[in-house]
Amino acid sequence: QVQLAESGGGLVQAGGSLRLSCTASGLAFSNYSMGWFRQAPGKERDFIAGISWRGGGFYYADSVKGRFTISRDDAKNTVFLQMNSLIPEDTAVYICAAAPRGRGWLNSWEYHYWGQGTQVTVSS
Repeated sequence: QVQLAESGGGLVQAGGSLRLSCTASGLAFSNYSMGWFRQAPGKERDFIAGISWRGGGFYYADSVKGRFTISRDDAKNTVFLQMNSLIPEDTAVYICAAAPRGRGWLNSWEYHYWGQGTQVTVSS
């Protein structure tokens, strides 16, 4: 069973930082591109950041560019999302996902495995 387990969410004041982690099991992690998505209540799920299977390609949504950094540690089967300068609009459930390297990784439908998500709440 493929499992993606997020951690690191919580409550933080505006301007603060959090680092999310997502650890994968049941798959050959290094053969997957990884992405972070977020969904706020009543809103669509947004693709926030992605990293290619070899770690050389990056994607950031305009809403987080310059504030968030995605990285991966294949030895630990883990992808990270460092979130700095958080604003209340960042409040959402953050979900990690994995896309097989044989397919694209810049669209949500290319991600085959999804975690349960971790809540991030940014207070004013």
